[in-house]
Amino acid sequence: MKVFYSRVSSDDGSQNPERQLQNLKEFDYVFTDMCSGSIPLFERPKGGQIKKLIDDHLANESKTTFEIHCHSIDRLGRNTLDVLTVWDDLTKKGITIVCRNPNIRNIDEDGKVDNFSVLTMSILSIMSSFERGMIRSRQMEGIKLRKEKGLYSGRQVGTKDTPERLLQKEKSKLILKYIEKGYPVREIEKIVSCSKTTITKVRKAKAELEGTPII
Repeated sequence: MKVFYSRVSSDDGSQNPERQLQNLKEFDYVFTDMCSGSIPLFERPKGGQIKKLIDDHLANESKTTFEIHCHSIDRLGRNTLDVLTVWDDLTKKGITIVCRNPNIRNIDEDGKVDNFSVLTMSILSIMSSFERGMIRSRQMEGIKLRKEKGLYSGRQVGTKDTPERLLQKEKSKLILKYIEKGYPVREIEKIVSCSKTTITKVRKAKAELEGTPII
């Protein structure tokens, strides 16, 4: 099965997906999502349909190949880290990803992992780490400036987040969402950019509020 996937940022006509939709006669399905790129691939309307096709393909233990084609690699996720997670997950499942720009694929025509693509994704991984480091550096610079101006005090000694307050944080909401979807801890760490300790705290807070055992 061959599926082509594209995404544009809005459905108000300000972006035209036609640039991505060229030479598609050979495909069984062509999907176009018109939504924000901040939404994870398989939570998008059409991305969810692709996931169902993949799940059915794996459940039936089909001997045929399943290929997902896209115009550019950034269509597969919200950011570099998200793209890497999707790429790695589908590769492990034996799902072929073919990207036109840059021209790479995770699995070659012989069913083996493509070495050039591994190199390309390794470079992206380094860029992702650098990107996270830069964000952290800017955060620390901002805190330093606020301290110098007397505007930053940090958390007062002896205080801590209540379970309610912790679960109201956007990052906590994301963590819970992926826990409920059955994502393993290591994947949640990558997707949400958090530590295992933070995930454990969120689980404990939820269990405490609901009066249920920690899973």
